[in-house]
Amino acid sequence: MEIGIINGPNLDRLGKREPEVYGTQTLGDLEKLIAAHAKKAGAKTRFFQSNHEGKIIDTIAKWADDGVKFLVINPGGHTHVSVALRDSIAGSGLTTVEVHISNIYKREEFRHKSVTASACVGVITGLGFEGYLLAIDYLATKKVKKSPAKSKKKK
Repeated sequence: MEIGIINGPNLDRLGKREPEVYGTQTLGDLEKLIAAHAKKAGAKTRFFQSNHEGKIIDTIAKWADDGVKFLVINPGGHTHVSVALRDSIAGSGLTTVEVHISNIYKREEFRHKSVTASACVGVITGLGFEGYLLAIDYLATKKVKKSPAKSKKKK
């Protein structure tokens, strides 16, 4: 089982950007934590971070084409505005959990709306790095269903 982890805009600045909101650990720290946790759950991980919406969308499509079935995404600021990202998630076939380090409902009102959430099986918000681990735990319990074409036996 392989789980893709995508972090959107400004998450490359973890540890430097608003430590009172996001903490002092870095994106590298987060990726190490996730990889170790996923390994214990029997999953491999792929990581990607970009500040550019199109690159994130391209990565989702590539991973879906590569056979990745599961995705944890923190869309960052794209959460609140990107219909294109929402459509990419919805059209990818990836079972996706949206994660936010901070509680978006305790922040500015414009952050309270997630346009990407409707394309995800769930949203975890406000639990810091732990939210990613909970998403991994959830996805690790899912079984990949075989497509009808692959599950039919030849006669």
